[in-house]
Amino acid sequence: MKQTPQWALESFWKKVAIWVTAGSFLILIVLTLDSLQQTEVGGSRVPKFSVINQKIDYRYQEKQHRSIPVIGGEELLFGKSFSEEEARALVDLGKKTVQAKNCMNCHTLLGNGAYYAPDLTKAWLDKGWISVEAREDLMQRFLLDPENNARTFGSNRKMPNQNLSAEEARGVMAFLKWMSGIDTNGFPYQFKTLYGEE
Repeated sequence: MKQTPQWALESFWKKVAIWVTAGSFLILIVLTLDSLQQTEVGGSRVPKFSVINQKIDYRYQEKQHRSIPVIGGEELLFGKSFSEEEARALVDLGKKTVQAKNCMNCHTLLGNGAYYAPDLTKAWLDKGWISVEAREDLMQRFLLDPENNARTFGSNRKMPNQNLSAEEARGVMAFLKWMSGIDTNGFPYQFKTLYGEE
């Protein structure tokens, strides 16, 4: 009588399933820990909240084939230098406001959301704000009264009024500035900043 090969036995495949499941679980743990490290505020890819006190720009790196954030030089938000705790509170307010107003129903943030309205990942650096000097004022007026301060660039799409308070608008602006400093591996691709890098 011919003996059944080891690979054809049910017990063999049960053992294989257990080992594959255990191995996959370990790989998942390692990847999760690595992801947490990569996305930690103050790490190599996600800046501290106090980055809102600095100039943020992007430069194309030929070796990496992508644009990377260049952070440095004082560029105060609202003319004030924020401590890390103050900056965190303001950025948190902006993030919670963006979530509460369901901005992702129309916009994309860090690759997530809808594509009806512009991507907000680097909105702080968008050339649509005309100049560095005008940006804060234009952005704040737009957030407080988007219907009368819309910048549609020919699309005729206008953001509805979200009835933000002045403090919520400041928080959203801080959140957008902080988010623009996150190293997103070149997303969105070929983005040109307000600082005129070509």
